[in-house]
Order: sequence, then structure tokens, then C-alpha cells
Amino acid sequence: MTKSRAFLKWAGGKYKLVDQIATRLPAATRLVEPFVGAGSVFLNTDFDSYQLSDINPDLIGLYNSLKQRPDAFIDDARKFFVPENNDKQVYYHLRSEFNQTTDVWERSLLFLYMNRFGYNGLCRYNKKGGFNVPFGSYKKPYFPEKELYFFAEKAQRANFVCEGYAQSFARAKAGDVVYCDPPYLPLSTTANFTSYATGGFSLDDQALLADCAADAATRGVPVLISNHDTPLARKLYHESKMETIQVQRSISQTATGRKKVDELFALYR
Repeated sequence: MTKSRAFLKWAGGKYKLVDQIATRLPAATRLVEPFVGAGSVFLNTDFDSYQLSDINPDLIGLYNSLKQRPDAFIDDARKFFVPENNDKQVYYHLRSEFNQTTDVWERSLLFLYMNRFGYNGLCRYNKKGGFNVPFGSYKKPYFPEKELYFFAEKAQRANFVCEGYAQSFARAKAGDVVYCDPPYLPLSTTANFTSYATGGFSLDDQALLADCAADAATRGVPVLISNHDTPLARKLYHESKMETIQVQRSISQTATGRKKVDELFALYR
């Protein structure tokens, strides 16, 4: 099967790992994802239906806009992908427009524009909730028309909801399988835990997620979680069946200069 790319750039996206993930997902009729992100697992699996969530309302607003009116959305989005918008001043003007509007359609279009024209496809907000990713300075940002249409078509099988992981787990029922791709644990104890937690996902959340997974398994809902393979992850996921694979990842230079990192899959069933 040819792999399908997400139309969004996404830090920690699972495109390279989808085959490894798909083979480890138990059979089910519906896939539940509490951390849908750019949707690579959704796009590259074949379940009857999907329950896809994220706590970012802009991401879910974009997915629902595209799902409900694909042709209109793609036509409107294309208008942003012109050479004159690939300019620092224009980018900051449009970013400011995004931060001032509450219109879901407009925010969705601008969210896609900033994802492609902004720095590294990052998604980051300041404490007041303002999107603050700087301009990316790319030669010619790619308009992902093909990827948008593919997503829109597959989205007809999906329900997109803005909610936290606990709510997603509460929805899961027999016949479902849950895949979790939470913000990853720091690779080492020297990593800064405070900056890590500003993303809104604390160490308590990591522990609570493991509890949710163990509880779902007792209700007959299998759960697969991926994370960095660290001693803390192994401690948190002690009730699961764990597997490690090596993943090529661009990480900051460590003392050993390691380029491959260990990825942990924790299966609860």
C-alpha cells in the first residue's frame, strides 16, 4: 500500500512509523486517537470509522472545515499560496489577523497558511493564546492540494472533536482500539522538565494516561501507546506489553552523537 502524507507539517509526526504502528494495532472496527496531530496513523490505516481528538481547537476546526466543505476550503486555501504572501511582513500581518479573529473558517485557512509558511511547521502559542511561530523563509512553500483532497475524502469516515485524552477514553467502547501519541517524555534526566510541561502535558498527565490505558483494557478496549523508551516510560507502562524499536530521528547532538533513538510501544489488552 502506498503511504499517504499528511497535509500539515508536524513535529513528532508518525509518517515514518505508520507501518510499525499499524502492525501492532489489534483488530477493531473503530480507531480512537486522543492525540490525532497531523493524522498520519488515521490516513494510513483502514478502520470502518475513526474517533479523532486533539486539545487544539484550531486543528480540529481546520479538519472539520475541510471535511464539511472540501472544494470551497481548498479553493480558498489556494489563494494564500502565492509568491506575495511568502514575505516576512505579510506573514506577520496575516498571523496578527489570525490572532484577532474568532471566525473558524478564516482561522482554519490561516492555520494552514502559517503551517506551511511559518518556521519548521511548528504550532506554538504564547500564554495569552496568540500563535507566535516566526516566518519560515522558504523558497516556495508547497500547496498540499492532493493531500488535502485525500484527507477530506477519508474524513467522511471520521468524527473530529476538540477534547482532552480523558474524555476520549471515556468514549471508547468494545469494538474500538485506541492509539495514543502523547507529547513524548524527555530523552534524559538532564532535559528540562519545566519547559516540557509548558506544552500543557505534565508528568502527571503521562501517569494518568497510563492509568486510562490500563482501565480501558479491563473494559475490553485495547490501547497502544508510543513514547521514548526511557526508564520512566517503562515504569509508567509497567502493566503493558512493551516492545522497543530503533528510530532514525534528528535530535540535538548528545555526548555520544547518537542519531537513532529507542521508541517504545506499550500495548494494553
